Amino acid sequence: MTPGAPLASILLLLIFSQGVLPQAPTTPSPAEVASAIDLLGSLDDYSIRMNAARTVRRAEPTVVVAALERAARSHRDEYVRYRALVLLAGFGQPGTTALMRELMGDRNDRIRTVVFGWFEHHPDDAVVPALIEALAVERSEFVRPALTRALAAHGEDARARDVLAPLVLRGEDFFRGTVIEALGDYRAAHALPAIVSVAELEGPLQDDAITAIGMIGDPSVRLTLAGLQRSAPRELQPTISASLCLLGFDCETQEGFVDRTLAFAAGTEGYEALLRGAVHAEGMLASRGREPALEALFDRAMSAPEGVRAPIALGVGLIAFRTPTLMLRVLEARADLDGAVELLRDAFDMLNEDLEEERFFVEVRRAYWAAPAGSAARRVAQTLITVLEF
Repeated sequence: MTPGAPLASILLLLIFSQGVLPQAPTTPSPAEVASAIDLLGSLDDYSIRMNAARTVRRAEPTVVVAALERAARSHRDEYVRYRALVLLAGFGQPGTTALMRELMGDRNDRIRTVVFGWFEHHPDDAVVPALIEALAVERSEFVRPALTRALAAHGEDARARDVLAPLVLRGEDFFRGTVIEALGDYRAAHALPAIVSVAELEGPLQDDAITAIGMIGDPSVRLTLAGLQRSAPRELQPTISASLCLLGFDCETQEGFVDRTLAFAAGTEGYEALLRGAVHAEGMLASRGREPALEALFDRAMSAPEGVRAPIALGVGLIAFRTPTLMLRVLEARADLDGAVELLRDAFDMLNEDLEEERFFVEVRRAYWAAPAGSAARRVAQTLITVLEF
């Protein structure tokens, strides 16, 4: 506990450390809120940091939003600024967009990452010119992917399309891969010819391009994928099958192949690359709403050794970030709920994506309050809140 922390703040933290039910908003005083925000930077004590975030999350927006805005702008601790902005994003207040625009050029790369993540999920045509300007100067390998996705989310805007499409074929491979992935996730059909040309070339971007083809979902490129089934390396075959399924071709056969490949690679030593490919393919299918793909990942991970469990956990975590409602639905039907949620906790620990975790918590909290008392849906939400320490 930081020196001089008000007694009321200490008591509030102790209350939340004992019970994590997603209570209705509370009404701590401005001083208590300020103390909790300061504790977000307690890097030496995870429990204090965690409970401080709980206090902030459960406060009335009328009390806490303005305080989070002040902290994000000017707190003396750069990590507190970052955490305050993440928590502020979770409240989803309309006025937050103005602050995000103000912080777009901030010196703190963590802050910029949150800003661009906000604009991915809260598209605003008025901000497109500023995003384009930022893309011309942003070189951080941690920030640029979020900025790229923010622009891809504005794909209906011709200005965003005109900037991103050429980057499929030029630039550093790492950044090109980010562009291709974002264009696929946002179904950017205008970029399909360039993406197909990348898919036809062996190299580090081939997997990204094959994935994007499937995510865009245009059946006109089926023959390209059929040709790659005959020539591409073994570890790419699950991705090709998943893409063909997403294009609408013989899903039962394609999904069966992905499932069998996952089972083989998970049960046979020496096939780590194939395992990662199969997990990726299941993630593609799940991200487009196909529940059996997520179920297959949970089934394989439950009794797997760590070398198999870890890559599956990563795949499950990404699915949770992208399709939280599907994750909640699948968890509701599982008899091994505790084990499944533990897997998700491991995934979040490895991914370390604070903003995406906060967005997931918002969906869990919403599901909790929407579900009837005593229902399976509420039980799942409560388990997630407890185990993931929201």
